[in-house]
This record gives sequence, C-alpha cells and structure tokens, in this order.
Amino acid sequence: MALSLLGIIIGLVLMVILSYKGHSILWVAPLCALVVAIFALYAGLGEGRTLLTVYTEDYIGGLAEYLASWFPAFFLGAVYGKVMDLTGTARSLGNAVIRLIGSKYALLAVAIPCMLLTYGGISLFVVVFVMYPMGYAIYREANIPRTLLPGAIAYGAFGITMTCIPGTPQIQNLIPIEYYGTTAMAAPGMSITAAVIIGGSGYIYLNRQIRKAQEMGIGFTEDPKYHPEDPERELPKWHWLAGVIPIAAVFICLNVLDLGIVLSLLIAIALCCLMNIRQYRILPKAFSDGAVGSVGAIMNTSSAVGFGAVVKIVPGFTLLTKMLLNLPGSILVSEAVATNVLAGATGSASGGVSIALSALSEKYLEAASGTNITPEMLHRVAALASGGLHMLPHNGALLTLLAVSHCTHKESYKDICITCCIIPAVTSAVLAAIWGLIA
Repeated sequence: MALSLLGIIIGLVLMVILSYKGHSILWVAPLCALVVAIFALYAGLGEGRTLLTVYTEDYIGGLAEYLASWFPAFFLGAVYGKVMDLTGTARSLGNAVIRLIGSKYALLAVAIPCMLLTYGGISLFVVVFVMYPMGYAIYREANIPRTLLPGAIAYGAFGITMTCIPGTPQIQNLIPIEYYGTTAMAAPGMSITAAVIIGGSGYIYLNRQIRKAQEMGIGFTEDPKYHPEDPERELPKWHWLAGVIPIAAVFICLNVLDLGIVLSLLIAIALCCLMNIRQYRILPKAFSDGAVGSVGAIMNTSSAVGFGAVVKIVPGFTLLTKMLLNLPGSILVSEAVATNVLAGATGSASGGVSIALSALSEKYLEAASGTNITPEMLHRVAALASGGLHMLPHNGALLTLLAVSHCTHKESYKDICITCCIIPAVTSAVLAAIWGLIA
C-alpha cells in the first residue's frame, strides 16, 4: 500500500508540473493515471483489473460519466456566452457596470456578477462562459491587463459563494447534508467569518495586482485568439438590458421555478436572441462558435476527473484515508486536512468532499459524539475545505477558465492559486482549529 500511495503522490505532482508548463491535460491526465496504476500494480489493483482495464474502464469510465452529466450545461453555457458576446450584449452590460461604479472598481464589476450568478445556483463552469465576454469588455474599458481577468472571475465564481455564504446552492455546500443531516445554512457564524477572511484578503491581493500593473504602465492588450464583436460599433443605450434580463431569467427559472440548469439556459438564450433579433445574421455564428468552444472545455475537465477516478480505486487511497483520519488534534482539523488533500488529489472540490465524507463521515460523527462539536460544524468545515487545494493546476474549472480566456498557467495561475487555493485552504484549517478549541 505504501508503494501505491507513493504512486498517487508522484502521479499528482507530475500532473501539476506538466499542467503548469502548459501541456494539454488530454494526454497529461491519462499518463499520470498510468503512473498511479503502475505503482499500484505491485500492491494489487483488484480482481480482473490490469493496466489496460484501468484505462479503458476506470479512467474512461470516470471521464465519460462526467461528460455525460455535464455536456448539456457546458454546451448551452458556451452558446449563451457567445450570443452575449457577438451581439454586443456583454459589452453593453460591461460598459453599464463601469458607468455605474467606475473603472476604478473594475475588479468588483467582474466579481460581483460572478458571485450573484453562483449564489443563484448557476454552475461554476457556466459562469465562466457567461462572464468572460463581459469581463473582457470591462477590463478593456478600464485598461487592465487581460491576464488578470481569470483571477477576477475565479475569485468571484470559485470563492465565497461556492462554500462560505450561508445557504449557497452550490453542490459543495449540499453534499455534506446527505452525510450529516444538516441544511445549507449550517454553522452561519463560521460561514460568515470565512467569507470575510477569504473575500477580504482575496480582494486586497487582486486589487494590489491591478495597482502594480498600472504603476508599471501595463494595460489591456487584445487577445489574438479571441474575436469579440466590433468594439467600435455603437450600441443602443438600452442594450445592457439584453444582458440583465436573461441573467435574471436564469436565476428565477433555476431557483424559483426549479426548472433545472438546461431549461434555464435555453430560456436565457431564447430571451437574448429575441432581444437581439435585428442581429439575426450573427446568431448562427454564435451558436457554432459556442458549440465548438464547449467541446475543448468539457474534455479538459473530464480528463482531470478521469485521473481522480483512477486514484480512488488504487490501494494507496485506502492508506491515505486512514492516515488522514488519525491526524492529531480536533476532529475538525482532521476533516479539514482530509477534504483538502482529497480535493487536491482529484482536482475537484465536489469530488474531494464526496470521497472524504463517504469514507470518513461516520467516524467523524462518532468522534464528535459526547463533545460540543456539532454536525453543523462538520458540515461547514467540509464545505470550506473543499474549496482549498482543489484549485491545483489540474482542476477542471481552472482548466476551463484558462481555455476560455486563452491564458496560460504561467500568465494567470498565480493569482488564482493565492485567492482560490492557498487562502481558502489555510482559512479552513485555521477556523477548524479555532472552532475545535472553543466547541
């Protein structure tokens, strides 16, 4: 088992390094999964499993399951974003936001809509597609380097509204309910404390990066791979409503009418098209470009999920979970570390928290009985910790964001790592320790 655990570590480190260097996850993930499987071979892969079946059944199975589950949302989200882009809707909305709060607060102009969308229950991946054209327009108007834009989107979409804000409908906050019998509002005091720390420190850091760029005279440069609608074309003054109304429709359809993300996005696309009906000649191109763009994004994410599927079936994973369970200190600290590590190993916040709780939640509840540690505390620590080390370079949402924004890890990952990986990981561990002491 120890050799298998070493294989998990080597495979993960290799994938992080290769992903950071800009190599495609499409070949990096199966290669690293093969490394994990080779090390596990000597410890026993299980009855009937060979290196070939690990690839054809476990890796491809994990990839295919994710692809089948999320392709409609990726596809429609990409089409929605492209319709908003090519019709000028994103630019109109971006310019309206800049006029409302000023270019000085361009970071908030990008982050706040991301937070509202994710708190409204819209998938993080969909938010990336929808927000990039709008953020591109905002950062161009404010003359901020476009390589800082992925950090702003990640800060808004992958941050506090994913795990911290009480009642958030994101899956990372819903999964613990199944194991602890809690609600989405679990431990509001810890939630709000975490939101203030993660949100405040992230904003200070990203705003500092913008100021540094401006002091150095570095401004916005066009992306040669991205072709938005004509920036010189004059748009109607009311046109920003074509962006607001579809976004509001998604929120209402998903959270009030409970229509599901697919139907909600279809309604939003239809509304955006109707409000831009005079540009009907542009719409077929928007559909085509969005469809093509969605394929690369979901394949990148699915490949990373496939790696996580292989990690879960090797013997070293069992040893890893046992080690995490036996960490010294409060059971909350053990849960925070376990969830962070497993989310990092799988490159998925939801995957990490699901694996951690399916393997360890009963033991956590047993250890917490007779103490002042409540299921609500366990819920919140698990949710917070899922949003930490998951954002390593092979994370699916990160790969989608970089693919959509045409930025490399080298250009943009540092900001994302600090605000969506390091700060949340440290915060979850510190709050777990504090709540464990005062419970």
